[in-house]
Amino acid sequence: MKVFYINLQFSDYSLISHVKGVDMIITSDVWSAVTRLKSSGLRINRGNLGVVEEFNKIQFYKGCLKSPHSKVRNFFVGGLKLDERLVAFIVSWILTPRGSNHSTLSEEDLLLIYCNMNKVKINWIHTIKEHMQKAMRLCDFHYPYAILISMFLHYFEVNIEREVAKVIKPSSEINSGSLSKMGFTKISGRWVSKDGDQVGPSGTNEGDEPEEAAMQNEPVAETQGDYHNDINMVKE
Repeated sequence: MKVFYINLQFSDYSLISHVKGVDMIITSDVWSAVTRLKSSGLRINRGNLGVVEEFNKIQFYKGCLKSPHSKVRNFFVGGLKLDERLVAFIVSWILTPRGSNHSTLSEEDLLLIYCNMNKVKINWIHTIKEHMQKAMRLCDFHYPYAILISMFLHYFEVNIEREVAKVIKPSSEINSGSLSKMGFTKISGRWVSKDGDQVGPSGTNEGDEPEEAAMQNEPVAETQGDYHNDINMVKE
């Protein structure tokens, strides 16, 4: 995993790395064979957030809130409605995982949530490559996509038989306990907000960091802090 990232280079259309004597050139065909992803759809990254003309981050965020009239100072996850909260969880922990501050959404997070909820096709290959580059630049990012990279190693038949390995257990499973920590309760077979769709004082939504607390005691893979919240198979 670490060797893959140390040797990783980026081209317009491919990822290039070298692991244990094997040259790995990950082209669009390899992406398709390993993940079933295609290099099509909108290219979303921090420098290209205007690609969806109708997207307005303030208006969209307010529409996602349980109490849409709350004053917006930061894009906290704590006041989001259930569906929006779950998509935000998937975006910030799995699709574009980061090392810290999962309680606040970035503009890029909001745009990815918007596209997912409005069925706007995203070029996930581009998004993943951009996130890999970001992880290599920033000190608070761990190397992401451990399972995905393991699949590439298998595809290129890299010999890892004598490497130290550890079974990676699910750490981002969304179950009843997760929903409860997010501030929701099940009534008559339906999950609803415990606080009656109300949030805390303006700008300080209650329960802003339940995901952080839920993840603190989860097992961590022995791979230099690699994230194991991976896309594995992300389909449009």
